[in-house]
Amino acid sequence: MELTPEQLVAEFQDAVMELYFARKRMVALEAENAELRARLAALEQKDTAEPQGNR
Repeated sequence: MELTPEQLVAEFQDAVMELYFARKRMVALEAENAELRARLAALEQKDTAEPQGNR
């Protein structure tokens, strides 16, 4: 299938927009992941600080 120059530009613009939104989502997921890791680390630290008989 051969595309016209206008179609190629439109396809490129679509790809750029998809990449833009994928990167935005990736940044949001990385921030969520960092928050979850911090919460998990805090819980693990709390668990190791508590005496074992208090559960």
